[in-house]
Amino acid sequence: MRVAVECKSPLLQKSLEIFLSKHLSSLKNCDIVVRDIKVLDDERTFYISSSNGSDLIKPFSKSQLILALERRYKEMNRGNLHYLNKIYQEDELDDDSVMGFDILQKRIESLTKEYQENILRAVRAFYEK
Repeated sequence: MRVAVECKSPLLQKSLEIFLSKHLSSLKNCDIVVRDIKVLDDERTFYISSSNGSDLIKPFSKSQLILALERRYKEMNRGNLHYLNKIYQEDELDDDSVMGFDILQKRIESLTKEYQENILRAVRAFYEK
């Protein structure tokens, strides 16, 4: 998932860039554009606002943001998911449970790897003194 951030609010812009640092991409090459202004003519727009009509309501946490973006990405790529299900012969499971589990599995792997890197960094720092 490649994400671009385009916000009028500098505070929201910077926060989103920090939250999405692993997923950031240019506006030209992204799958989703996160904005704080509603743009109707761009189907890639992910709208963040305080209003009920938004894709994500402020305030939000990093995990809420990532999960909402992953849901949107899944919706955008539903056709590809059906094709992958046929390849892996998982037709008995519906798209939501397969993709939901894959997202959860990838998120757990990412967090585990990040945790491992932090521990190794602390151990190296301790022994390099």
